[in-house]
This record gives sequence, C-alpha cells and structure tokens, in this order.
Amino acid sequence: MPVTSRPWVFLLLASAALGTAAWAAPSPHPSQNAHKGIAYRWVDEQGVVHYGDNIPPQYASKDRDILNEQGVEVGHLDAQKTPEQEAAATRARDALMKQRQHDAFLVSTYTSVKDIEALRDARLEQLKGQRAAAEQYLESLRSRLSTLQSRALSYRPYSTRADAWRMPDDVAENLVHTVNELRVQSSSLDAKSAEETALRAQFQSDIERYRELHAIHSQSAAIPTVPRAATATD
Repeated sequence: MPVTSRPWVFLLLASAALGTAAWAAPSPHPSQNAHKGIAYRWVDEQGVVHYGDNIPPQYASKDRDILNEQGVEVGHLDAQKTPEQEAAATRARDALMKQRQHDAFLVSTYTSVKDIEALRDARLEQLKGQRAAAEQYLESLRSRLSTLQSRALSYRPYSTRADAWRMPDDVAENLVHTVNELRVQSSSLDAKSAEETALRAQFQSDIERYRELHAIHSQSAAIPTVPRAATATD
C-alpha cells in the first residue's frame, strides 16, 4: 500500500532513539565529582537537611544532591534500588521503548485508519478460511470415529457375544489415534477463536492509538509560531 512521507514520522523515530540513549545514560557517580569544593546534601529520617564533604555510611545509599563551591546543585544521586525496584524500572523502560517503536511503526506504515481496517479484514478473512478447513477436518474425524466405534462393538470387550473375537490391533490403534487427533484439533479450533478475538482487539487498539497520534500531530501543527521581533538591522 502507498506510504506518504510525513515529517512527524521521523520525529517519532528520533524520539524512540533518543529515549533509548536517555535510559542507557549512566547516573553520575561520586568519584566523577570528587574535586575540591564538592559537597553533598542529604535528608535524614526526621526530614532534616544536612550538608557535608562526606556522606555518612547510613545515608550513602539514599537520595543525595551534589553541590559545587557556590552551593549550587550540579548533580543528583538516586537512592539505591532494591532488586524488585530495579526489575520494575527495567520493565517500565522496556514497555516505554516498545510503545515508542510501535508508534513509529503505525505512523510510518499506514496512511489512514482505512489502511489499518483493510489489513484487519484481510487477516480476519484468512482466519475464517483456516477455521472452515479445521471444522471440515473435525467433521471427518467425527465420522471416522463413529465408524470405528461401530466396528469395535463387534469385538471384545465391547461385544456381548460369548464367541466374540479380540479387537484387532489395527482397529484399536486407529481408534486411539482418532480420539487423540480429535482432541488436538478441537483444541486447535478453540485457539483459532481466541486468536481471532485477540486480533480484533489488537487492531482496534492500533486504530485508537493511530487516531491519538494524529490528534497530537494536529494540535502541534495548530500552535502558531511567535514571530521574531524586528531589529534595527532588519
């Protein structure tokens, strides 16, 4: 399908790239600021603010600020995170980057909501064909099982005749195989139904997000630019 070049697409792509760099940037370390005149500011358990050239050990893992010779804050060291907090932060970063990448994909792939709907309908049509084939196969399995079960009634242990023969191995094997295959294909058909539901939900989410991105772009484009003040040299 045709794709129209849109400047704001590249803005989203650049945003995703910058986001990755921002998340990966290392936090300032005390050793990087260990020069004359550096001081630290921290808060104790009672909420009292303290200043000093060295941080007491019990506060070394807490939030603290780095000050220059003039007492101006030039850096900040976050409190040490627990493994659970680190894991949560990692999940949040991953989710944010995934969303940014998906946003860039949406605006660079589709030119309108109709494009998304067209792809959705094509995928649903494919699933519909797969479901029809699966249902037809299931029907053939049920017919085969019915035939095998009728045949099995002629043999022990299903037959009531005293002189009934033992069920042949091939009949028993076919019976077991057909029952197992019927179970597998039934589960597969249920999975197709779940896949269709998930597909509809995903495309609906994409449509809503695409509209949001276009609304954000429209609002940004509508903000008037402030004209530059005239100077004597203009």
